[in-house]
Amino acid sequence: MKRFWSDVSVAPDRGILLDGRPVRTPGRVPLVLPTPALAKAVAAEWRAVGETLDPRAMPLTGLANAAIDRIAPDPQGFAEGIARFGESDLLCYRADSPAALIAREAAHWDPLLAWAQHRYDVHFEIASGIVHRPQPAATLARLREAVAAQPAFVLAPLSSLVDLTGSLVIGLALVEDAVTPEAGWAAADIDGAWQREHWGTDPLEAAALAERRGAYDAAVAFLACLRSGPVAELADEADQPGLA
Repeated sequence: MKRFWSDVSVAPDRGILLDGRPVRTPGRVPLVLPTPALAKAVAAEWRAVGETLDPRAMPLTGLANAAIDRIAPDPQGFAEGIARFGESDLLCYRADSPAALIAREAAHWDPLLAWAQHRYDVHFEIASGIVHRPQPAATLARLREAVAAQPAFVLAPLSSLVDLTGSLVIGLALVEDAVTPEAGWAAADIDGAWQREHWGTDPLEAAALAERRGAYDAAVAFLACLRSGPVAELADEADQPGLA
């Protein structure tokens, strides 16, 4: 789509306006954001569009569209899909060698699991290698509750973060501001960083890593915009630790 607008503004209801006309999602729903900060950030993406609109360069808009069109109609069903990652969380599957990698994983992953255990009153089963080890039913149920408590505009970035990191625990820690973005990324990239240190990387792998990091940073920025302003609309839907 070629750019057809000159002016981008934010309406009083935090909707995005192009030359005074409201932007709509692909589902034809008005693109209205839950906080002023997020509305400002999404508007900035529309201002930055060149001659042709490229959705890949507008990750915050994409997450907002997903929240409105895909998640809001059935948030519980969407949350259930995210919660399934708790059954095989990255942090519960450790290398069985070498010793240096085992130690690095423990240093980054044990504090995150300890946080989750304390925060949600759960227990995790830890495995060496890739053979699946079931998590306690009570743990999975509690994690499902934690995910289901989040509103659509939090589930959108949470889904992206869990998919990118392979860890529901890392995603929830980022939502609740219990880990810094850099620490969350470092924890998710332990094995990849180890491989790059020892075997190097090629341009295709480097490009894929940069794309993943860009998507991760966008999801983190989306969450930051939810925290930085009034969130009454979100609080009405669920109690949100870390987003108040």
